[in-house]
Amino acid sequence: MILLASKSSGRLATLRAAGVDPLVRVSAVDEPEVLEALAASRAVAGLPAPGPADQVSALARAKALDVAATVTQEERTRYPDLVVVGCDSMLEIDGRTVGKPGSASAARDRWLAMRGRSGVLHSGHVVVRAADGETRQGVSSTLVRFGTPTEAEIDAYVGSGEPEGCAGAFTIDGLGGAFIDGIDGDPHGVVGISLPLMRRLLAELGMRWTDLWSLRAGPGSVH
Repeated sequence: MILLASKSSGRLATLRAAGVDPLVRVSAVDEPEVLEALAASRAVAGLPAPGPADQVSALARAKALDVAATVTQEERTRYPDLVVVGCDSMLEIDGRTVGKPGSASAARDRWLAMRGRSGVLHSGHVVVRAADGETRQGVSSTLVRFGTPTEAEIDAYVGSGEPEGCAGAFTIDGLGGAFIDGIDGDPHGVVGISLPLMRRLLAELGMRWTDLWSLRAGPGSVH
């Protein structure tokens, strides 16, 4: 059984479409705090500033561990193979790392800057086995080629509210899909959860992806 440590509707829909119906519990992680701590630790160690893969990995790990710490003994007994999955995504473009814009104006500016260009969407994945805390992690990176929407189309898209809460201010599985000309890599990774990477990480923990197809948690979530 998978416990998804994310409120992302795209990740949840992707798993369900793949035959996996996870439990859901949103983490309480302070993302800026995690990134500040990561940058500080690398500076102390004399290492370069963290790149996008480092950042999404750190955030995914923080979310997975935060939710794993809330799993009760009753839940472990009910789901002896329970694994917690944490994910985070960021867009790398023009040498910059771009997360969620957070506002309509920032989303509009982002689209005006990136239309007709390409970037790499990095999605970090961390899987924690609830029974013993064993952990595996990986990053899915996919090249995204952005289309050239008009300013009127950008305004309409921003007005929908969709891009404000999305890494890089876009989706490929929603309204934003019409403005993506193509990708090179795993499309599920762009949505935020790479199914091939998940299958490999779970295999390292001794779990077969196909065994999850028969598990159904129903429409509810764990609270």
